[in-house]
Amino acid sequence: MKKTPANDSIPVFKLYGGDHEWLTPDLLHCERIADRSKLHAWEIKPHRHSDLLQIFYIQTGEACIQLDDSQHTLTPPVLLLVAEMCVHGFNFSSDTEGYVLTLASPLVNQLHTRLGAQQCLLKESAYYAVAHEQGYFDHLFEQINQEYRAHLPGRELLLDALVGNIIVSTSRIAIKTATPAKTQQDKGLEHYSQFSQLLEQQYKSHLSIEAYAEQLNITGAHLNALCRRIAKQSALQIIHERLLLEAKRNLIYTAMTISEISNELGFSEPAYFTRFFKRHCDISPKNFRQKSGTTTVKKP
Repeated sequence: MKKTPANDSIPVFKLYGGDHEWLTPDLLHCERIADRSKLHAWEIKPHRHSDLLQIFYIQTGEACIQLDDSQHTLTPPVLLLVAEMCVHGFNFSSDTEGYVLTLASPLVNQLHTRLGAQQCLLKESAYYAVAHEQGYFDHLFEQINQEYRAHLPGRELLLDALVGNIIVSTSRIAIKTATPAKTQQDKGLEHYSQFSQLLEQQYKSHLSIEAYAEQLNITGAHLNALCRRIAKQSALQIIHERLLLEAKRNLIYTAMTISEISNELGFSEPAYFTRFFKRHCDISPKNFRQKSGTTTVKKP
C-alpha cells in the first residue's frame, strides 16, 4: 500500500479563484474521464478539493484508486463519490470510459439539506456497484454531459433535476449496499468543513471572521490559520469568493438589476457592491454582465 504524502504536499484544488477558477459560475462541471486522464498518461496524482464533491461513473476499464490512506480496485460499472477534502488519486486503464461530475459546495449543501436521513451520502467517500442500473445511469450521465455543453434555454433547471436524479438514485442504492472508505479526519478538517457549511448559510450576512470562529468555538486566528493550511487562502478571501460567486451567478443567469443584486447579497449600498466586485474582479458588474453575453430586462 502506498503511503499518502504529507498533508502540506497534497495539492488543494478549489472551484473559486486562482488558476482553478471555472469559466462560468456554474455549480457543476461534467466531463468524460478520458478527456483529462489521457493528458496525464491515465494517472491522476493524489490531491483533494476544499469545496467540491466529485462523482465518478466508471462504465468500462479498470481503476485503482487511493482514498486517503487506503487503496481500492474498482470493477465497472461503478459509482464513486469522493467527499470534500478526501485525498484521492487514480490509475486508470487506457480503455476506461465514463464521466466525472463535479459539484460545488453550494449545490452540495442544497442537496444535503434535501436528502434528509440520507445526508451522510454526500459527506463520506464510498463506491457502489451499479450493474443492475447501468443502462439507467448511462442515460442520465449522457444527458448531463450533452446538456452541460448545449447552453440551451432552461439549462440550469434541467441540470439541477438530472443531478438530483443521480443523487436520489445513488442514495437508494446506498441503503442496500455500500463500501465506505474508512477515513479519519483531523479536527482541523472538521472545523474547516463546519466553517464551509456556516458560510453557505450566512454569507449574505457579512459576518466577521471572529463571528464564524465563535460559532465553531475557536479563535479567529485559528480559523484563519486552518483556512490557509487547508484551502491555501485566508478566511476573508473564502468569504469574499462566496459572495462573488453568487454575484456572478445573478449577473449571468437572472434579470435582476445591479441594485437588486446588491440588496440580495446584503450590501448596504449598490455603490459599495460595485466597488467590492470591481476590486476583486477588475471589472464592474455592468461590464461583467455585458461581457458574459447577458442583458438586464428592463422593468416597467
